[in-house]
Amino acid sequence: MTAPTRYRVTHRTDYRYGGPVTSGQTIVHLLVRETPHQHVTAADITIEPPPDHRHTHIDGFGNLVSYLAVEHPHEHLTVTATSDVSVVVPEPPVGSPPWEDVPALLAGERSADGLLARQCALASSLVPVEDAVVEYARPSFPPGRPFHDAVVDLAHRIYTDFVFDPTVTDVTTPLGDVLASRRGVCQDFAHLAIGCVRAVGLPARYVSGYLETDPPPGEPKLTGSDASHAWLAVYVPGYGWFDLDPTNDQAPPHRHVTVAWGRDYADVTPVRGVVFGPVVDQELDVAVDVVRA
Repeated sequence: MTAPTRYRVTHRTDYRYGGPVTSGQTIVHLLVRETPHQHVTAADITIEPPPDHRHTHIDGFGNLVSYLAVEHPHEHLTVTATSDVSVVVPEPPVGSPPWEDVPALLAGERSADGLLARQCALASSLVPVEDAVVEYARPSFPPGRPFHDAVVDLAHRIYTDFVFDPTVTDVTTPLGDVLASRRGVCQDFAHLAIGCVRAVGLPARYVSGYLETDPPPGEPKLTGSDASHAWLAVYVPGYGWFDLDPTNDQAPPHRHVTVAWGRDYADVTPVRGVVFGPVVDQELDVAVDVVRA
C-alpha cells in the first residue's frame, strides 16, 4: 500500500435561470465519504442563496446525501462542495478464485460488503442485461480464469476498443448503442464494464468521484479529470472491493477520490433537482478542481 496523498476537492454547480423561480428542491451526492483507503478530514457544502431547509443523511449504500430546499424566489442556485481527503492506493489481490467459483463463495457471505455484492450482481435500471453486452464480455471470462485477471482484461479491452467522446452519449444512452458506436464517456465505460461483469453472474458496483486535475511532473493528465468521474469496483471474495477505471486503464485506479457508490449512475447522481414557478430558460455550469494539498 502506498503512502497517503492529500487532496483538496472543490465541486461547484451553478444554475442560472432566465427569470425568478418560486422555489426549488435539490438532492446532491457531493460530500466525499470514508472508505477503507480514504480518510476525510473536512467536508462541507455551501449554498447560495441560503436554503430554507437543509438535511444530510446516509443512504442504504453508506453515501452522504444532502437535501436542499430554497423556498423563496431566486434567479440562480450555486452549490459548492469542498472536501479535504487523504487517499492511499491499495495493493491488488494476490491470487483470486476462478471467476466461476465466485457466486458460490458469495452465497456464504454474511458481511455488509458481501450482502451489497449480491445486490450488485443483479441488473439495474441503467445496466440491464443485453445480448450485445453478454457477447462483449465473453472473451475476458474463459473457463478457469482468476476473477481479478478477468476484470483487469475487461477494463483494458474497453480502454483499447472505445474512444472517449463527450458528444455522442448521455447517462441514459443504452449500452447497446455505446457498443455500436464504440464511443462514450466515463459513465458509459463504467456501465459497460459493470454490465459485462453482471452478465456472467458476478458483482460490480458503480463508483462516482474525481480525478486529480493537474498531474504530478512527468505523469499524463487523466481523461475525465475536468468533471465528475466514474469507474467500477468488483467484489473479490477473501479480498473485498477492488476498483478499476476502464477510461484510463488503471487497476487499481491512481489519483482518484471516491464520493459515492451504488448500482449505477442513478443511485449517485451528483446534483439533481426540480424548480417550481414560471417556465424559464436555464443555464448550467459545473467546475471541478482536485489539487494536492
